[in-house]
Amino acid sequence: MVSWCLKYTKAISEKPAMAKVTRSDSRYARPAVTVDVVVFTLQHGLHVLLVQRKHPPFAGMWALPGGFVEIDEPLEEAARRELREESALQPDYLEQLYAFGDPQRDPRTRVITIAYLALLPHGRQEARAASDAAAASWFPAYAPPPLAFDHGRILDCAIARLRCQLERSALIFELLPPEFTLGELQQAYEQVLNERLDKRNFRRKMLRAGLLADTGRHKAGAYRPARLYRLREEAAVGLRARRVFP
Repeated sequence: MVSWCLKYTKAISEKPAMAKVTRSDSRYARPAVTVDVVVFTLQHGLHVLLVQRKHPPFAGMWALPGGFVEIDEPLEEAARRELREESALQPDYLEQLYAFGDPQRDPRTRVITIAYLALLPHGRQEARAASDAAAASWFPAYAPPPLAFDHGRILDCAIARLRCQLERSALIFELLPPEFTLGELQQAYEQVLNERLDKRNFRRKMLRAGLLADTGRHKAGAYRPARLYRLREEAAVGLRARRVFP
C-alpha cells in the first residue's frame, strides 16, 4: 500500500516563486488573504461541514466555511472567527493545513488562502448557518457536492492529511467521545480510511500500541457488554505511534 503521507506530499506540492520582494516595493500588487476551514466529524462515515454561499461569486454553491483575514488578526483567530460566524461551531482541535495560492483560484482578485483542519466528535455541537451563509450542513467527505473556488482540492488535501496522521499519531481520538469501545474505535478508523479492517488484527495491534487505558466500565449492547477504553493521559495527539491498521 502506498503511504498516505507520500500521497499527501505529492498532492499539495507546488513550486514557490523564488524572487524576493520587500514590503516597501510598491511595484507589486498586494494579494488578499483568506482562511478556509475543513471540519470533519464521524456520522455513519467521514463527513465534512459545508456552507451554502449567499452572495457572489458562486452564490448558491456549497463551500468550506471561511473568509477574509482582518488586517490586525492572527490567522488562527481568523479561522475560528469565520467558522463561528458561518456555522456557530467552535471545535477544540484546529491545525493549519496548507496554503493555496493559484492566481486564478478566486475570480474577484488575487487571493491566497490558508486552510485549516478541524475535528469535532459527532453530536458535540450543532451547526447552524449564520453571517453570509445561506445554509450549513454535513456532507459525506468522499462524495461531496460540487464546491466553489478550489475547495475540492482543499478537501482532498485535508482527507489525505487526516489519513496520513492515522499512521503516526493519536489524532483519531479527537473524533471520539472520552470513553469508547474497541468496536467504536475500529469504526472510526474505517470511516476515515473508507475501507474495512480485520477485526482481530486491528484489536491486537491497537492494544499493543500502548495508547489505551481500560476504564473498568462496560457499555451495554445487543450482545455481551463491551469494555470501555480511554486515551491514556500520557498519550498526546502528536504522539508518534506505530501504524495500527493494515
